[in-house]
Amino acid sequence: MLTVDYPPGAVESIHRHDAYAFVYVLEGSLVEQVRGGKEVTLTPGQTFYEGPNDVHTVGRNASTTKPAKFVVVLLMKKKGVDAVLPAE
Repeated sequence: MLTVDYPPGAVESIHRHDAYAFVYVLEGSLVEQVRGGKEVTLTPGQTFYEGPNDVHTVGRNASTTKPAKFVVVLLMKKKGVDAVLPAE
């Protein structure tokens, strides 16, 4: 399990997790999308799912003025493998 703090305007690079990833928003709002999926905006209490073969193409703080915070639970993650892996 990871807690992630996004400063205002934060943007992730394209990546994958090689695990089942469940995101739960604690504060602020996030914009998320996996390849082939629909872009969604999440607010506190909402969740987002990524499978082990999904490529996370959009991940950013929806606000340029307020921080965001979320928890990621990774299931079936292999020991010794980084939680975030680069992807094209």
